[in-house]
Amino acid sequence: MTPAPRRTAARLSVAVVLLMALSSGAGLFAHDLYRDNALVAARWYGSDLVTLGVAAPLLGIALLGAWGGSRRAVLVWMGMLAYSLHNAAFYLFGAAFNSLFLVYAALVALSGMALVFGLLSIDATALHRQVQPGLPVRWIGGFLAGVAVTLGGLYGTFSFRHVATGQGPALLDAMGPRAHLVAALHLTMVVPVGLLAASWLWQQRPWGYVWATLWAVAGAACMLSLSAATVAAVVVGPSTTWMPLLLWAPIGVGCVLVGGVLLRALRPDSRTR
Repeated sequence: MTPAPRRTAARLSVAVVLLMALSSGAGLFAHDLYRDNALVAARWYGSDLVTLGVAAPLLGIALLGAWGGSRRAVLVWMGMLAYSLHNAAFYLFGAAFNSLFLVYAALVALSGMALVFGLLSIDATALHRQVQPGLPVRWIGGFLAGVAVTLGGLYGTFSFRHVATGQGPALLDAMGPRAHLVAALHLTMVVPVGLLAASWLWQQRPWGYVWATLWAVAGAACMLSLSAATVAAVVVGPSTTWMPLLLWAPIGVGCVLVGGVLLRALRPDSRTR
């Protein structure tokens, strides 16, 4: 990694970790923070639990590892920044206006800037040379493309059904006017990046490896967050369906496996310096 962008990304990431902890901690422990309906509020609690207990600590650990010279940690760091950007956008655009609105806006801005500076600091060609031979790029790229096509097809079906019948999925209708935000963010962030990463990985392009690893790490965290949100909605009471877990959980497990394979493919002695 080149020093100047890395330092900038690191400083911004420290602020991201602190704000992630602040926003998720307040969501879990501050009384009546969320002004959404019971179903949406329950989902925020599940997401907050994952962010506070898993995502923020993992981002902090990855940042320390990256600063110590681990290229694997750099890729996890970038993936968790992508998660933070994606997750904070849910709250910024999806939650009813509350006391943390400026925190959500700051998280989106800081996560995005840290991710840009972090990616600019990576020498993808040098990193790709450290990938051990035999990486199964075909099936990894196939998984990325498969998830992207599945999500795109699912949300496309919802949209075309609404055009034809004027009706949307019952679960989305129950969540209120901003329920489409999950689909919107997946269609603009998850699907295109997954397809691009798969294509570049199949072509053996250095950035294909970087983007695929980032996508898998962020995807694992996002699917865990969505799974926790689903469970929280059922446990707290507003929802009675576990159906979303049939989509989120398998994708999350796949992201963990793919991310593990990609990270292990880097030679253990790889260093950023």
